[in-house]
Amino acid sequence: MKKLIALLLITVACACAQVETIDLGPRGSLRLYLPGEWKTDLSTLGREITLSIRPAKESVNASCTVAVSFPEMDRFDTKSRLKLQVEADGAGFAPQSVEGRAVAREFNVTTGFGFYCNFTDAMLRGKPSKPGDFKVVSAGRIRLAPQILVDVFIGADGFRDESYQQLLGAIEGMEFKPGR
Repeated sequence: MKKLIALLLITVACACAQVETIDLGPRGSLRLYLPGEWKTDLSTLGREITLSIRPAKESVNASCTVAVSFPEMDRFDTKSRLKLQVEADGAGFAPQSVEGRAVAREFNVTTGFGFYCNFTDAMLRGKPSKPGDFKVVSAGRIRLAPQILVDVFIGADGFRDESYQQLLGAIEGMEFKPGR
């Protein structure tokens, strides 16, 4: 019975969510489900497709960027290689963070594999929220397929905030449909 109720809640959440689809051309498509109220902007620059997500309400301080790229060479064919790269990429955030170092956590994705690092801004901790200044950030990368990488950046006022959880849920719940 509990499983049936959980399935029903997930179905209702997906039915009420805003759906954003990123067309990857012959490589397929990527679909994100955004619960809550969000504005999106999709742009293409060269071989990179970027989806920017920001709140519809000005009172919410959060954002997310999803950048899809198509590398010619698969440098992240194992989880350990991708994890090391995500931690190296996060090293720039570490000195200003409460955490002091980049520690990769695994994304719970249905296709491929990915990691992200969480950082808390030491200078903003305990201060009032200011639009565009994020107290916490998560930066990571997902390898959907050998020729498809997704860079993810989430900023918010707290890791437990509803807006942060909605954005993380949208990333972890995204669906990849390969091309023909």
